[in-house]
Amino acid sequence: MSEHYLNHPTFGLLSRLCRVDEFRSLFTTLYAQRLFFLITTSPEGIQFEPVTRADAKLMVENQMRSLRRVGSDTDQKNLQHIYKRTFSQ
Repeated sequence: MSEHYLNHPTFGLLSRLCRVDEFRSLFTTLYAQRLFFLITTSPEGIQFEPVTRADAKLMVENQMRSLRRVGSDTDQKNLQHIYKRTFSQ
């Protein structure tokens, strides 16, 4: 998994936690990791949708389950590390 960043017009630099599907990714504020956004990309542009911490945690858990089924061990370990770093505080 490579690192991806996006600049939010109000909250500054966001860091991607994981992809949710082909067009959506979950991002968090880079330094505080307290605000979460579901970012949707489309031909019309980028949409920022704020999500709760609980919803963000559930999205990452679902992605980890998906990676377990696919068998991508490296991606699964990377996402598990991100999960622990982000939600164990």
